[in-house]
Amino acid sequence: EQFAAPYQWHLGQHADTQAKTVTISNPANPNDFVGTCTVATPADIQKAFQTCVPWAAQSDARASVLVRAGEILQSKAPEIYALLSREAGKTLPDAIGELREAIDFLNYYAAECRKYPDGKPRGIWVCISPWNFPLAIFTGQIAAALAAGNAVIAKPAPQTPLIAALAVAALHAAGVPETALKLCPGGADEGAAITSHPMINGVAFTGSTATAQIIRKSLAENAAPGTPLIAETGGINAMIVDSTALPEHAVRDIVMSAFRSAGQRCSALRVLYVQDDIADQLIEMLCGAMDELRISDPWDLATDVGPLIDQAAFNNIQRYIKLARDKGQVIRELAAPEVGHYIAPTVLRVDSIRDVTTEIFGPVLHVARFKSQELDQVIQDINETGYGLTFGLHTRIDDRVQHVVDRVEAGNIYVNRNQIGAVVGSQPFGGEGLSGTGPKAGGPYYLHRFYATAPDITAQPEQSMHGPTGESNRLHLKPRNPILCLGPSAADTSKQSAIIVQLGGQSINGSHSEIDLEHAADISAVVWWGDPETAKKIEHALSQRSGPIIPLITNSPDIGLVFHERHVCIDTTAAGGNASLLAAVADGID
Repeated sequence: EQFAAPYQWHLGQHADTQAKTVTISNPANPNDFVGTCTVATPADIQKAFQTCVPWAAQSDARASVLVRAGEILQSKAPEIYALLSREAGKTLPDAIGELREAIDFLNYYAAECRKYPDGKPRGIWVCISPWNFPLAIFTGQIAAALAAGNAVIAKPAPQTPLIAALAVAALHAAGVPETALKLCPGGADEGAAITSHPMINGVAFTGSTATAQIIRKSLAENAAPGTPLIAETGGINAMIVDSTALPEHAVRDIVMSAFRSAGQRCSALRVLYVQDDIADQLIEMLCGAMDELRISDPWDLATDVGPLIDQAAFNNIQRYIKLARDKGQVIRELAAPEVGHYIAPTVLRVDSIRDVTTEIFGPVLHVARFKSQELDQVIQDINETGYGLTFGLHTRIDDRVQHVVDRVEAGNIYVNRNQIGAVVGSQPFGGEGLSGTGPKAGGPYYLHRFYATAPDITAQPEQSMHGPTGESNRLHLKPRNPILCLGPSAADTSKQSAIIVQLGGQSINGSHSEIDLEHAADISAVVWWGDPETAKKIEHALSQRSGPIIPLITNSPDIGLVFHERHVCIDTTAAGGNASLLAAVADGID
């Protein structure tokens, strides 16, 4: 009740009397008026760029401020939980996890920037964040850009500007200069105006693949060639459960992966493959577990599933489920409250992931059966979607774990556990293909993209990440498709290729006048060190490509451009105990 009063946020004193004010309602109860927000006008956006100045403090000072911002956010925990619940429809466990993640990002990037006191900022970064993690992702993008000494113009999702304003206020209170961090709330029109500004030096974006492609085109037309875009987009994420899996364990993780946060996570499980031998039993258990879920007001501690974010999301998924119902695909569908934007958890029958042509961003799980001899075909079908964000596997056969992990093309792979809730510094998060550009947020290579000149760092083909007892977390580097080296001179081409090969990547040499860059297959990036006019033409051609975003590199490639980062998280207790822990105990006894 203490935080039930309306929140208000506005952009200073508007000279423009046409500035639009929007009202924010609670998705669980549209009659609950959460607050108001003044949308940035074109004049506001122009002023933000003109007055934005990179943060000139030393890296230690910047790090201290970011840590202090985390402490301020922690001190506001009750207010943050209330606002996340009322504005974003977050359950309390999700709100607690989100605040923890936001603070983890601040602390992690603070520690990372202390390692690189001589790193040079790029300039002005635009950070565009989604409504499903309106505090954590919003804060993480900004924290990385500020840690590297940049200035930031932040545009939160139009559904959740109030929690963004609270986060910016905390950063300013901690000591981030107001000239280094500007908040420009709005929707698609404001986002388009911001990302088309010629003063942009980099964009960090989390959202849909389609919007990432639009931003890519806008940067090609308006920004300097080689302006980086870090995009983390969605995925049609799959899980495979074989006949050796422990059913109770698998069902627990399926329910959490598919239905927690009402399925509104980019990492959420969308397509479940169950081996035919156990499918009937497991589906029956899954339906029983679903029946125990409570779909209700997220502020109630007993609630498991809250609302969708808004009416548009509700309408879209409701139509999708109705079409599936008409086709006889529904296996189980729960009841949902009539007031609020609620869609009940629903399970649909499909033949394979090929039947799911788009990401359904809500509590909808598609289930397919497979026979043991079809495992490799299942993996191939998953890879051929073009997405590569998260993947889950339940099995108690070690050889099968290795077999699948070696073949699945996904940024984050989870074995014998749920496939949501990546932890900063333990499970660096991000996908490949249509699911994002990399580098992984909360990982050792992320901050480097925010510097004008990447600090020297050695690629580690495989490294163990810190994590809880009973869990193995390993980050692997896999070379991307070849990087096309275009020179312009033969000496430049040779040098570009040498840098890439020295890092451990793959390169091919060519001539920009002889290669159709809009359709060139199997390349992951293009390097060009020549004149800006040609660079602009190359950038335009690359922006017209369909499929994964292909960047233009106008300086030296960094590790995140040369490699895909693939993280594998294994619940080591699921197969009978934590061997690493037992070995450590044995060593202690000796």
